[in-house]
Amino acid sequence: MHAAKVESSPRLQRVLALISDGSEHSTRDIAQGAEVCAVSSCVAELRAAGAVIHCRQVMRRHPDGTMRWLFYYRMTTPPEVKQ
Repeated sequence: MHAAKVESSPRLQRVLALISDGSEHSTRDIAQGAEVCAVSSCVAELRAAGAVIHCRQVMRRHPDGTMRWLFYYRMTTPPEVKQ
């Protein structure tokens, strides 16, 4: 994988700004709040830049009766961003 640099990627900067509060954010929250599609790729790129981001998986029943995995991300250490 070729990770983008945080300092030159508006996409990663939006995700970083959203998850910088230390709270858990669902995949949907991040996709909508940061206007990105591939949340797991953004998280991987931030990790490649040195961020520590934990992922919690929760199995929930969907209204249609099927079971679905939900993913929640929490950043505990921000990436190293060069100015």
